[in-house]
Amino acid sequence: MYHVIFNIFLGIRNQAQSKKNRRKINLDEQVQMVQAGDLELRNRLLKEYQPFILSESSAVCKRYIHQEMDEFSIALSAFNEAMDSFNHKQNTSFLSFAKMVIKRRLVDYIRKESRFQKQIPITTFEVEDEENQIINPIEMRQAIDNYQEKEIKEQRKDEMLRYIQEIEKYGITLHDLVEVSPKHADSRMQLFKIADILIEDQNMVQYLLEKKSLPIKDLLLKVEVSRKTIERNRKYIIALALIKIHDFHYLKEYLQTAK
Repeated sequence: MYHVIFNIFLGIRNQAQSKKNRRKINLDEQVQMVQAGDLELRNRLLKEYQPFILSESSAVCKRYIHQEMDEFSIALSAFNEAMDSFNHKQNTSFLSFAKMVIKRRLVDYIRKESRFQKQIPITTFEVEDEENQIINPIEMRQAIDNYQEKEIKEQRKDEMLRYIQEIEKYGITLHDLVEVSPKHADSRMQLFKIADILIEDQNMVQYLLEKKSLPIKDLLLKVEVSRKTIERNRKYIIALALIKIHDFHYLKEYLQTAK
């Protein structure tokens, strides 16, 4: 055990020392080393600059991008492409150049995905970017908007399917929710408050997730309603709580408008 801990410590120390040494060489110089054939450095930069790649991807797509998404793969490939084509004599800095390449590749992808160019051919406002490539800011903006709308629809659909699967674990169906949904706004607000009280208590949340049932006794200590009311609205309260516990983003937005 001590040897394992010691080896881990050495690894951390050596890694830190390696990073310290690399800081003496600026990024542009490191990219030149990659172009000269340093494969290990290439892989290291691809890993270290993933936060930058994710940030730029999210900025272009105007939504959160994570590492499992196609957009990240495209941006990662663009960063790798930028390392190959960067010219320190012509380009300002590598990161600025990489940012431009990532944006260009993602916009190309978005255009293809949205098929927007087949719908509205706009050429009036075309301009040149930093690399003298013709771009159309209006077409780009509309293509991105069209792409976002399509993506959001897919995400909503996926979230709803995941939610249906989740509530089924508790013996609840969408048909059940339609049947038990309160008709009056006051009653609905009361159940929203009960669900909020539940999710704020980690013990009750744990009970719900493990037992797949409401912690009615604990709830009765914190709410001013009868046991009969909680039992009658059990499915509705559970369904509300699960939306917030599992952070179903779009359904949470819906709840805000439903209150």
